[in-house]
Amino acid sequence: MRRAGPLIPLFALLAACGTPQERCIAQVTRDLRVVDELIQEGELNLARGYAIEEVTDYRPEWVDCGPPFVRYRANGERVYYPPRRCFDQVPYTVRQPKAIDLAAEARTLEQMKKKRVQLARQAIPAVEQCRAFYPETK
Repeated sequence: MRRAGPLIPLFALLAACGTPQERCIAQVTRDLRVVDELIQEGELNLARGYAIEEVTDYRPEWVDCGPPFVRYRANGERVYYPPRRCFDQVPYTVRQPKAIDLAAEARTLEQMKKKRVQLARQAIPAVEQCRAFYPETK
């Protein structure tokens, strides 16, 4: 199994690749995008009648505990040894249904929709300011 660790700097580099205007717009509309995601999740919860909850649990698995190593025999021959293995608690995530109060979820969804309208109104001048400050050149 491959680890995602070496790819994290690559993802960070790609995330920083937008033009200055795109980065500015993304920054000033971040709250609006978060509220949009929450509205979408709330609508899905109401349509299903329950929420989906992610629960992280741990289970023991064999993992590499050390690096592979090389030993030399008396005759100079190299012998490669694989990494040492041991049990370790590895996290895994399970998605499971969760009961919700549908009336409370509907009220929350309506409040988020009102907040979205407010955030959208606030974002318009901020986006225009980003476009004026960082004009696109072709």
